[in-house]
Amino acid sequence: MNKSLPRVLISREQIAHRVDKLGRQITADFQGEEIVILCILNGAFVFCSDLIKKIQLPLKVEFISLSSYGSGTDSKEEVICEWDCKLSLRDRNVVIVEDIVDSGLTIKYLLQMIHSRGAKSVKVAALLFKPSRNRYPVSIDYLGFEIPDQFVVGHGLDHAQKYRELPYIGIIE
Repeated sequence: MNKSLPRVLISREQIAHRVDKLGRQITADFQGEEIVILCILNGAFVFCSDLIKKIQLPLKVEFISLSSYGSGTDSKEEVICEWDCKLSLRDRNVVIVEDIVDSGLTIKYLLQMIHSRGAKSVKVAALLFKPSRNRYPVSIDYLGFEIPDQFVVGHGLDHAQKYRELPYIGIIE
């Protein structure tokens, strides 16, 4: 085993099992309706790709890039919109897909933005949640896993653009 690799916190198999359950839950909740999947780049793209394959509904996929990190490991108190979605969200069911909710700042900002654009409904799907760091409580409708207050990478999550390719969620020691 390569000692430079992060230690496994959540395995590939655990992720696949949970994503399957989340896809079935979203399908049941929006039965008969179209949804817009709003993927937050860059970290959520792998989770989003896995999730949409499990949703059995008509859907559209849009992307938005928001940042409150930079290259460090601690969240800033400011959200920067680097890339906005192009599709009108008015009168649409929107499911935000996020990699990790820790402070809650990014999701709070995005929820306000989407509601102001007249969405019919807005739900949040997050692969990971760090309750110990949550300062801006938001509702996570579709949650993969609660995790401890450790810096994690893999399955799309990075540290300074490294480790996104790992098939598991790992902890940087």
